[in-house]
Amino acid sequence: MTDALLTSGPMAHIDVNGTRYTLLGTAHVSKASADEVRTLIASGEFDAVALELCESRYNSILKPDNMASMDLFQVIREGKAGMVAASLVMGAFQQRVAAQSGIEPGAEMRAALEEAEKANLPVELIDREIGTTLRRVYHNVPWYQRMNLIAGLFASLVTRETVSAESIEELKEGDVLEATFNEFAEKSERLYQPLIAERDRYMALRLFEERAKAPHKRVLVVIGAGHLKGLKKHLETAAPEHPKVERETLDTTPPKGKVLRAIPWVVAALVITGFIIGFTRNTDLGLQLVAEWFLINGTFSAIGATIALAHPLTILASFLAAPITSLNPTIGAGFVAAGVELMLRKPKVADFSSLRDDVAKLSGWWRNRVSRTLMIFMLASIGSAIGTYVAGFRIFEQLTSLT
Repeated sequence: MTDALLTSGPMAHIDVNGTRYTLLGTAHVSKASADEVRTLIASGEFDAVALELCESRYNSILKPDNMASMDLFQVIREGKAGMVAASLVMGAFQQRVAAQSGIEPGAEMRAALEEAEKANLPVELIDREIGTTLRRVYHNVPWYQRMNLIAGLFASLVTRETVSAESIEELKEGDVLEATFNEFAEKSERLYQPLIAERDRYMALRLFEERAKAPHKRVLVVIGAGHLKGLKKHLETAAPEHPKVERETLDTTPPKGKVLRAIPWVVAALVITGFIIGFTRNTDLGLQLVAEWFLINGTFSAIGATIALAHPLTILASFLAAPITSLNPTIGAGFVAAGVELMLRKPKVADFSSLRDDVAKLSGWWRNRVSRTLMIFMLASIGSAIGTYVAGFRIFEQLTSLT
């Protein structure tokens, strides 16, 4: 590598068994980073390019309108609504930075793909799927801190703080996912591990895998600068005998603990037991407990749907479904509410096409039918969960007051 090709961005060179990896630390929203990537690839110094991209983000760059093919009902049924919403929020954060900088999110990755195609160089996607990372972040944070994390994410939609050019360049000191969380959530080891440390190791393992398949001599690795130190460290250590096996362990989502899985069933059992006790003492008391359960649980879920500006019939469906679904943890009130909303106000092609721009503003979440349906699912579910515990404690008070 000649001195003329050295860039202003952080860079490192590592030789691994005949392959030289050039790690280029970039800012994911930076014209300077995009220009540096183009210069390096056009130099002819490399025979392969590795990118901090997963398949999903790669496809979103090549096919930005691919969201239009999303089956929203399928997303909700598979329990991916929260992950999709979180991805949209992070995209909105990047859009806000990009709007102030004049550079589209992922400009350096787009530049790398374009230049690699011109030079006919193979491209290796080495990052972990964003959905897997988000799930591991969620599971790595204690349950009592998760609402703060979610609230921090959505707080990014209401902030209007100007992001200076200097601040954008300072993203070279971190990762976009990390920046999205850490602008609104307190830095912690529990966030750092799945967001940064695990992905450092993951990308090293992917490079080892790719080298086993096609041992290129000179590979340009384009990554967020926050990963440079960690990735360099892992590449300098001996490669594991079976990198794919270790990498697959980082691709899994930790299962819920037995206690967390049991809680909804325990709550349902306690509520039903309360009904039985109430009826055995007095029929009127039993009917009163059932009525309060339906009223409290249904009202909270309906309030959630109302906040999301759901259709009146969707709000009614939330009210009727929540007391029943709360006693059957296999289905949630949010699922019923979203299903009814999709039948009444099915998203149009225009909603999917404008989704990325709409969610960049808080008001857009209500205006766009796709994001509004996601909000209905989440808020009706949260409302039902709150109603379950409020009504449960109410039943407990009623029964204990008679002892």
